[in-house]
Amino acid sequence: MRVDYREVFPAGLKAMRGLEEAVHQSTLEPQLLELVKLRASQVNGCAYCVDMHTKDARSMGEDEQRLHLVAVWREAPFFTSRERAALAWCEALTRLPDNDVPDELYQQVAGLFSPEEVVALTLAVVAINGWNRLAVSLRAPVGSYVPGRPGVTSGGRGGEG
Repeated sequence: MRVDYREVFPAGLKAMRGLEEAVHQSTLEPQLLELVKLRASQVNGCAYCVDMHTKDARSMGEDEQRLHLVAVWREAPFFTSRERAALAWCEALTRLPDNDVPDELYQQVAGLFSPEEVVALTLAVVAINGWNRLAVSLRAPVGSYVPGRPGVTSGGRGGEG
């Protein structure tokens, strides 16, 4: 790791964790959030976070086949309409410089999620994009994440990603 951001700027980490905690207090399904975090991490090329969210989703009982197919979710028949909308929203916000987040996509998301959930989902994407940028730029050690280990857990549960 180039800089251990957990050690050198704990106030920043606390703020990021606060955002994660708020998202996790919403009515969004924990497994849906893990799929969104996994997909954003794939798009951003964050190996640390892909490893983390694959492990976290698996520990929640997520199906192995679905985990393998998150990267190609549009072609895979294994995702619900709600998950598909969340993954599309995630991709649009993560690739923001490449698009303008079309009204049609917003209408699709708003038709499947409550207003509070739309905001929580948006903040979940904001958070994972921030975690990805920390992990990639500061070289979080890929493969070191262990689900449930104190001090080395995901997002709102104690660590980064």
